[in-house]
Amino acid sequence: MKKLLTIMLLALATSVQAQTDWVGTWATAAEFTGPGDMPKASLASTSLREIIQVSFGGEQLSLHLSNEFSKEPVEIKSIYIADAKDSCDIDARTATYVLFNKQKSVTIPAGGTVASDIIRYRLKPLQRLSITICYGPNVPQNATSHRGSRTTSFIAQGEVKPKKPFKAFERLEHWYNITKLNVLNSGQKAVAVLGNSITDGRGSTTNHQNRWPDFMAKALSQIEDASCPKGVLNLGIGGNCVVSGGLSEPALKRFDRDILGQQGVETLIIFQGTNDIGTSRHAEQTVRSLIDAYQTLIDKARNAGIKRVIGATITAFKGNGWYSPFHETARQVVNEWIRTSGKFDAVIDFDKLTRDPNDPERLQAQFSEDWLHLNPAGYKAMGEEAARVLMGK
Repeated sequence: MKKLLTIMLLALATSVQAQTDWVGTWATAAEFTGPGDMPKASLASTSLREIIQVSFGGEQLSLHLSNEFSKEPVEIKSIYIADAKDSCDIDARTATYVLFNKQKSVTIPAGGTVASDIIRYRLKPLQRLSITICYGPNVPQNATSHRGSRTTSFIAQGEVKPKKPFKAFERLEHWYNITKLNVLNSGQKAVAVLGNSITDGRGSTTNHQNRWPDFMAKALSQIEDASCPKGVLNLGIGGNCVVSGGLSEPALKRFDRDILGQQGVETLIIFQGTNDIGTSRHAEQTVRSLIDAYQTLIDKARNAGIKRVIGATITAFKGNGWYSPFHETARQVVNEWIRTSGKFDAVIDFDKLTRDPNDPERLQAQFSEDWLHLNPAGYKAMGEEAARVLMGK
């Protein structure tokens, strides 16, 4: 009996270790896909080639896929990963099939998710990785996707094998079904970013990987300190709100899945609230709701074991259509709370970094084209500042 109990405890310890040894190198937030974001033709019996850029490397990977926002199952005949080259081309020599319970095919049930078996693959830091999903004939009318991929995905007819030419008949800037890529026994930790379109990369350059979390990942990759997190997980959603309204599920609702559902996260950055403020009709109520929501998210993160929660101030939006003195006052009050409440372990003052010193309610002209979102120059400044704060400098 004692021997059996010992074996059971060892098995449990091994299981827990297996779960905690995974760390995210890439992630995105899943969303419901409306008709305007679906391909013109059905994904049924096609091959979809998607491109991601990881933050750190490793040799044992696990790919996660989601069908959480779909009412029908999605049938997948095969998936393989490969080093990405230009456009939809891949280095076929690196192509590696992804297995699920030792099988190439998998069906994700309606509302469900799947995680692959361990994939043996030499993944390099900051590399662009191609993921090719070959769909079967049965796919949902509305896929589960991420609308703001900022990278081009390619669709070809039939099941395109790794060494065959990929003859794309449609190109679009969305990711479908893919949500996470984790690395096993990496010795690394990750930082997750909760945000809206500014984090998601609105204003960045398609296929250039120049969102502010991309610049942060690049800066962190150059730091030799072993305590520095190398995994950067961008969980921004364009048009997203913290409390209610906006596009997709608000942060309060999606937090458990999109943040607490990630693995190996040591640090959380909360940089969200401009949509709540900009669309508000009751500024005082919005301020109270936002501050209460931040406190809820901070508590949930700490209770889940996330060691550091960092707040980022909301950037200026004077010159944008939703600016008014009332909205600006709300932004200032919320930012003052972020800076001085003591609820965060550290603060990234994106507002101070990016605002015009001669007109503090407006972004610097060199950093924005629409007075709300940043451009690549602005995102570079933000990413490098975020890395500096993460390292306590």
